[in-house]
Amino acid sequence: MPTYTGISSEAFRHPLDRQAEQALRNVPGFDLVARKFVEFLSERPQFIFQMGNSIQVGPRQYANVYQILRECMRDLDVHPEPDLFVSQNPVVNAYALGQEHPCMTINTGLLDLLNEAELRSVIAHELGHIKCGHSTLMQMAIWTTMAVSGLARMTFGFSELITTGLLVAFYEWLRKAELSADRASLLVMDDLNPVMCSMMKIAGGSSNHAHEISLEEFIRQSERYQNLDQDGLNQIYKFLVYNNLSQGVFLSHPFTVERVHFLREWAISEEYRQIKAGNYPRAGAEGSVEVEFETNVGTPPTAQAEVNELRRQIEELQREIDRIKRQ
Repeated sequence: MPTYTGISSEAFRHPLDRQAEQALRNVPGFDLVARKFVEFLSERPQFIFQMGNSIQVGPRQYANVYQILRECMRDLDVHPEPDLFVSQNPVVNAYALGQEHPCMTINTGLLDLLNEAELRSVIAHELGHIKCGHSTLMQMAIWTTMAVSGLARMTFGFSELITTGLLVAFYEWLRKAELSADRASLLVMDDLNPVMCSMMKIAGGSSNHAHEISLEEFIRQSERYQNLDQDGLNQIYKFLVYNNLSQGVFLSHPFTVERVHFLREWAISEEYRQIKAGNYPRAGAEGSVEVEFETNVGTPPTAQAEVNELRRQIEELQREIDRIKRQ
């Protein structure tokens, strides 16, 4: 496995991730919500919950999983070491929260479904979130939704600061952040197949019927899905599926087939080739050499089009919010 000593997250961060985060921070009310969140809601409750209800991974608990974590940390130059827990939960999922004291959780449903290589790709994905600094914004998005839905009893006036525009911006960013974490996974694995296989299994894998699913067919499905955009009406339906404004339901992840498409696109890019060759921006590690790096090198035209479309949607949304306020 390759090791990327001193690598900066900017080396692999997806342009849509950057653009969506900037759009989020530009939405009126974000700064107020961020201040409330930092003031009242820390990462400590999540750690306490997992420590009390899950198994903490270490040299003598899930030792093989712990070894994979340590190797992925080395490969992506991630520090400090996050606390890793295995939670008894049949939902096939893993997630990372916290920044100063990061915490990762793997559900048993995912642990039982994936082989070792696929598990490594998921752990690398979650470390990619930590490396990119996604964790705090992810926690904010979770609490934003809870505050609006009334699930959080103590919001300290948090819910009064939240607008529909801020909710949409949060979830648009969440979905784009996954694309950066997918790239981190590919860098660690140096092989598309286990990364895509983990995605396929998360989408609809079965331990009992694993021999009946085909990665090649799943890739073809991802391309058929992209072709749906040729019909403008389908694009509207996609937006509404991701953002059910009437019911306040927002999807936090891109559809798995979209993630496969974006990752395959990046795997053949000049940007990826340069990183593998050791030409990537460093994070200021002692003794490292800064490398000039153009973040748009190798960015496919389709990715730039997505950036422009996202900017347009956020601008339209803000105009609509402003119009409602004037009424």
